Amino acid sequence: MSTQTTGEYISHHLTNLHVGHGFWTFHLDTLIISGGLGLLVFGAMAYAARQATAGVPGGWQNFVEMVATLVDNQVKDTFHGKSALVTPLALTIFVWVFLMNAMDLIPVDFLPQVVHHSGVEHFKFVPTTDPNLTFAMSLTVFAIYIGMNFIHKGVGGLLHEALTVPFGPWLAPINLMFRIVEDVAKPISLALRLFGNMYAGEMVFILIALLGVWQLPLALPWALFHILIITLQAFVFMMLTVVYMSMAAESH
Repeated sequence: MSTQTTGEYISHHLTNLHVGHGFWTFHLDTLIISGGLGLLVFGAMAYAARQATAGVPGGWQNFVEMVATLVDNQVKDTFHGKSALVTPLALTIFVWVFLMNAMDLIPVDFLPQVVHHSGVEHFKFVPTTDPNLTFAMSLTVFAIYIGMNFIHKGVGGLLHEALTVPFGPWLAPINLMFRIVEDVAKPISLALRLFGNMYAGEMVFILIALLGVWQLPLALPWALFHILIITLQAFVFMMLTVVYMSMAAESH
């Protein structure tokens, strides 16, 4: 690391471990970290659910119930339709995105040095700094949003809404154009908002690490502030998802 130039150091930390070429490139580090975190946390939450007691709850059960109640209250305040999917979807998004974001709090050189000794040259440990992951999540949310539209409104209701809102049936082509732009913007903005904030935060950590022994006075305050950022980004992604589901379930 010490023989690298500043540009090489930054490039090293922003390069994914990948296989394949072009469209069929797979970022293995993103898949491994996101999948591992998902299995770990949701396995632990499933264990808490199986071991749940009506008596005095343990610390882990109490924490899981607190998070689930927080998310459920947010969904009830925003989503006014009937669906058994929205609350579990919101809970999954909030917890998973928060954990992936939280990987940004680990010192930037610690885990890369660990895998470097195993012969792995590049390995990014913050999945949400990879636009492939954020777009995969946003497109999945968008697919569910389209499905919810068909379920709650039917083909006729969805076409009627797309062709008559907001200017009435006489301006159907314009209404349809606005609807297409509005819907296409949903997954793009959802993905880029999360990616942009986390990528910028990771870049700041990398630049601070370049200061060497003088990084502590800056790294600690930024890490404390970044706790707010990673939580806020997970919450925003969750709430926008719930808003989209509410728009799909309600007639305009």
